[in-house]
Amino acid sequence: MFEFDRTRNFTTMKVHCNNMFTHRVKTFRKVVCFFRSESDWEPAPVSFSPVTDDVNPSARFVTVSLLNHMASAIKCQYYFADVWMMFSEITFQSDTAVYNTTLAPPKTGPPTSTQPGDDPTHKIDDSNTRILIGCLVAIIFILVAIIVIILWRQVWQKMLEKASRRMLDDELTASLSIQSETLTYNNNNNSSSPSEQESNSTYERIFPLGPDYQEPSRLIRKLPEFSQPAEEAGTSAASKSSQASTQEGVPHYAEADIVNLQGVTGSNTYAVPAITMDLLSGKDVAVEEFPRKLLTFKEKLGEGQFGEVHLCEAEGMQDFMDEDFASETSDSQPMLVAVKMLRADANKNARNDFLKEIKIMSRLKDPNIIRLLAVCICSDPLCMITEYMENGDLNQFLSRHEPEDLMALLSNAPTVSYSNLKYMATQIASGMKYLSSLNFVHRDLATRNCLVGKNYTIKIADFGMSRNLYSGDYYRIQGRAVLPIRWMSWESILLGKFTTASDVWAFGVTLWETLTFCKEQPYSQLTDEQVIENTGEFFRDQKRQIYLPQPAICPDALYKLMLSCWRRNTKERPSFQEIHRTLLECPD
Repeated sequence: MFEFDRTRNFTTMKVHCNNMFTHRVKTFRKVVCFFRSESDWEPAPVSFSPVTDDVNPSARFVTVSLLNHMASAIKCQYYFADVWMMFSEITFQSDTAVYNTTLAPPKTGPPTSTQPGDDPTHKIDDSNTRILIGCLVAIIFILVAIIVIILWRQVWQKMLEKASRRMLDDELTASLSIQSETLTYNNNNNSSSPSEQESNSTYERIFPLGPDYQEPSRLIRKLPEFSQPAEEAGTSAASKSSQASTQEGVPHYAEADIVNLQGVTGSNTYAVPAITMDLLSGKDVAVEEFPRKLLTFKEKLGEGQFGEVHLCEAEGMQDFMDEDFASETSDSQPMLVAVKMLRADANKNARNDFLKEIKIMSRLKDPNIIRLLAVCICSDPLCMITEYMENGDLNQFLSRHEPEDLMALLSNAPTVSYSNLKYMATQIASGMKYLSSLNFVHRDLATRNCLVGKNYTIKIADFGMSRNLYSGDYYRIQGRAVLPIRWMSWESILLGKFTTASDVWAFGVTLWETLTFCKEQPYSQLTDEQVIENTGEFFRDQKRQIYLPQPAICPDALYKLMLSCWRRNTKERPSFQEIHRTLLECPD
């Protein structure tokens, strides 16, 4: 039964119904429409039977002609063609208006049937429409007000952050001592101390960089006083975490306050404990100024938000190196080096952090860590010159090789033995053991950040993020920060907590990469979003988390070591000392 506000001249009725005949649902077999104009029902109803369709199961509109009957009410009797009828909409059309009645289908369970004896009544009232429109307008006004408040708060927070950064810029001062002279750069000046600049220098100008690789965090940095102990700071994003118990004067895990540096290549070289930075700031750094004219450009390795990394040949670099290190190189040939250059128009924070990075890098002296050889900081652009290994990074090196087996021998493909793979992994563990002893956190340990030299020598570096080749290894957060989520521990992704324990997790993934010859990305069967969801399973610890599978050439002992690196509880993961010892003891 359909009742209307006044008498109308009805032309047609459209019925939207389903015809899933394979599920015993069909359009109606017949409909009989009765009309009431005043108080009496007309004696002659309208009858209509649609064409039976047992081919097309899709829903459709069935149009029933009402022959211009004048009525203020219509009663329709629908007859079943099968077990079920499913209506979603009935529309009446007249000369003056269109009335629409929507029948919502049930959310769950079988479709609702309409029995022949049912007599539903639908009344359409214009006042209800006006009330509905008024409610919608009110809701729209409320939503607009909420959006305005949110935008206002964001603008206000940005203004506060900019004001805080300006205050910090005025306070921070970085100084660097170079052998016989001290170079001091003050934040209130716009350039470093003047000196001659080669007009034909390759590094006379660094062009503006694109925003492809930006640093993962833009936290406000402030160095604490040395007298202040590192206190617990919860799980704030990548900058603070609780201090762990100490062992022989050095914390077992690097969980002290962290000072972030804006790396040239788009990430931090190492996350440095604030107390360690404070200790470093009181000592001179023995690093020499290298003549720019002796650098020959070979290839651009990558770029980041604040600068570029170039592969260069350096003539006479042996004169600038330690005796024990210079003995490994040839005096007659130019030496391959990696040159990190800060963009000339970089902001004050980036320039200060560049000098701090030089100070930190100059302190790192380990056979398995890339070493700082010299600097060019007497004129812009500021440069630091580090080692570079002739075989490139470990990821590309392994992807060009195959495991030693019969197929590789028959195809004459270059191979790497399992013992050499274990030897390289042992060197990575040794380098990380050295960093953890200094309470440094790498935060981006992966095969792309390990360089390969002669006789499978490995040295840990930090500029993998800057290379377009590895852009797929980093996940963009809200269009700004990029993070290597497939190598990151669950607490780093969910809580922003970076410690030596999270480096241990990344080492487990790096070991997996090594033993699979870097033929595929970690968790290659999962999307980035699914990788993040998997970290949630580690957090819930309901035994539904997905682990990387055991590589074909990986013995059970090494896979057990990997699994121990991925334990949920950070205190249950092995230290790098234990990992290094295990790899040394593991048979070839």
